[in-house]
Amino acid sequence: MKSEPDVWSIDQQKKAGGKGAPWDGVRNYQAAKNLKSMKVGDQCFFYHSNIGKEIVGVVEVIKEAYKDKTDKSGRFVAVTVKYLKKVNKPITLENIKKVKKLSHLSLIRQSRLSVMPIDSKSWKILNKMGRI
Repeated sequence: MKSEPDVWSIDQQKKAGGKGAPWDGVRNYQAAKNLKSMKVGDQCFFYHSNIGKEIVGVVEVIKEAYKDKTDKSGRFVAVTVKYLKKVNKPITLENIKKVKKLSHLSLIRQSRLSVMPIDSKSWKILNKMGRI
């Protein structure tokens, strides 16, 4: 899940506490489809886009897809996520691109997509890179 840190940062997510915060404002159909597939308990990397371009933490889905209150058209959804942890070492996009086993990730292939799935093998590699 990608967010510009000057709009919504990992520290703001942490301050939201156990009640979490809505992940809203997604207006791309493919990203919205990814939101709809999320289940309670799913963990997600929190990625600072534009400024930093790095994975900085992990959040957990605590409420599955519901109508996004910021969407007047009623077509898009949001999920609620809560902060779990910061990575011990931010994982930069530059370093992710250096790992051949991660070259298939949407983060590299569809860089503008704000919500994207990740397979379990890549999750493990990135956890190791972030010293989680």
